[in-house]
Amino acid sequence: MAFRQLARTQPFLARAALGPRSSILLPRLAYTSPLAQTSAFTSSARRRANVPPPTPTPAPTGPEPLPKGAEVVTPKPYVLTRFRRYMQNLGRVTLVLILTATGAFLYVTQAQSHPPEQLDADPTKPTLVVLGSGWGATSFLKSLDTDEFNVVVISPRNYFLFTPLLPSVTVGTLEPRSIIQPTRYITRHKKRKVSVYEAEAQEVDPAKKTVTFQDISDVKGAADSVTIPYDYLVYAVGCENQTFGIKGVNEHACFLKELGDADKVRTKIMDCIETAAFKGQSEEEIDRLMHMVVVGGGPTGVEYAGELHDFLIDDLKKWYPEVADRLRITLIEALPNVLPAFSKQLIQYTESTFKENRIDVLTRTMVKDVKDKAVVVQDANKEIREIPYGLLVWATGNTSRRITRDLMNKLPQVQTQRRGLLVDDYLSMLGADGVYALGDCTATSYAPTAQVASQEGIYLASVFHKLGQKAKLERQLADLRAQPAADPSEIEATVKKLNRAAKLTPFHYSHQGSLAYIGSEKAIADLPLFNGNVASGGGAAMLFWRSAYVSTLYSVRNRTLVLADWAKVKIFGRWV
Repeated sequence: MAFRQLARTQPFLARAALGPRSSILLPRLAYTSPLAQTSAFTSSARRRANVPPPTPTPAPTGPEPLPKGAEVVTPKPYVLTRFRRYMQNLGRVTLVLILTATGAFLYVTQAQSHPPEQLDADPTKPTLVVLGSGWGATSFLKSLDTDEFNVVVISPRNYFLFTPLLPSVTVGTLEPRSIIQPTRYITRHKKRKVSVYEAEAQEVDPAKKTVTFQDISDVKGAADSVTIPYDYLVYAVGCENQTFGIKGVNEHACFLKELGDADKVRTKIMDCIETAAFKGQSEEEIDRLMHMVVVGGGPTGVEYAGELHDFLIDDLKKWYPEVADRLRITLIEALPNVLPAFSKQLIQYTESTFKENRIDVLTRTMVKDVKDKAVVVQDANKEIREIPYGLLVWATGNTSRRITRDLMNKLPQVQTQRRGLLVDDYLSMLGADGVYALGDCTATSYAPTAQVASQEGIYLASVFHKLGQKAKLERQLADLRAQPAADPSEIEATVKKLNRAAKLTPFHYSHQGSLAYIGSEKAIADLPLFNGNVASGGGAAMLFWRSAYVSTLYSVRNRTLVLADWAKVKIFGRWV
């Protein structure tokens, strides 16, 4: 018993007394801690004494008590100050604006990309033929209500070109597709179907009221030339480049009027640079190839010279350092100064900026002849000299097209202005019934600018809106009068509406200002303010120039592409 008591209470001492065989003799012996022994002893003693077991004390759930002398640190409560409240509200408003703008952008772009169903052509409606797809014709189509007309559009190009940004395409600042808007992108969103033909109008017969047009594309089908009748004709064919009959201009110069002209200029710039960098090229030939001459000191010529300078500074010096310093830019203008439509201080600012940018400005200089590698000019002192060039850009102005001259010759008694077609205050062509003319092809008191043509197109669309209302009210009035029991008050109300629709207000041009980019992240702005003008130039004017042009673009697609192109050039540079 004593050994069992020892084995139960002190197993290790029992193992030591038994020796090495203890693992066999005592297989069930296990270690029992003193706490367990005490607890077991206490439990057995309590059972013998009939004492109930003590109630167990629950484990503490709160934090342990701090030692004596420890400092209790109470955290500061979060206080929403005015600044914190302002930042919270600003963040919430910014988030809401971003989500709203993103949703609106996606909605508008998807709506424009999915045109709705259109009404078919109605043979009872008059036929309206539109010639051209420039500023005047496009603004007219965009604002026109086609419900009362069968509209036919005829133009050599099936898109609208945003010409103010065309100089940026020549040096890679903008992509060509960023500044063009397909004509069908506009016509497919009209209420009634609009027929669009990519063709060139050959003849307009105001007596027979017919238009003859021809397919001028490289791929031709069985139908080549077609003549169609019209009830109304909107004549907006624009102009062509003015060469003043100078020999060699068409053969050797590059124009800057169409999208293909910009591609041609771009290609020739790079050809001149690569040829100048060719091994073994003479110094004289390098100077000639790197000399870019611009003829014409209007907005187009000035903006192209500025874009070419930016291309030199930002890109050419990095990728063609061996020839970049040899690049020269010369601007030739026959008038006493460039940009004659701008204020005197802006002209001086432009000339001083060009001087800082090492752009030579030759005023009072007339071009007499254009050769393959040189342009012959006569300066202010009546001296004749040759200026070698690698690239010659011709931006001197416009002249009427052949079809316009033929149309004027058919009406010699009323069309007496060689500059263009004469129209009245409602843009109706003199001597031709149902023909309306607008844009550069007309001879009016307004400057032949895109701003004038755009406002004329919007005005003419309102005129045709009233003509459509008038035709609809005339039908309603005829139906009412045909009814035996017609209400006289309803007839009277229809007559009043008809009289209001027949009243037309003459066209009035509202000048919104003139803008031009002059290079080095600078622009000039001549803006009307009350009875005077506000002239500004520099970086702020450049930001205004960009925002004005972006807002003038016809679609969200074009605005997005132009902004993306500007951002890409700022980050990655131009493509060379």
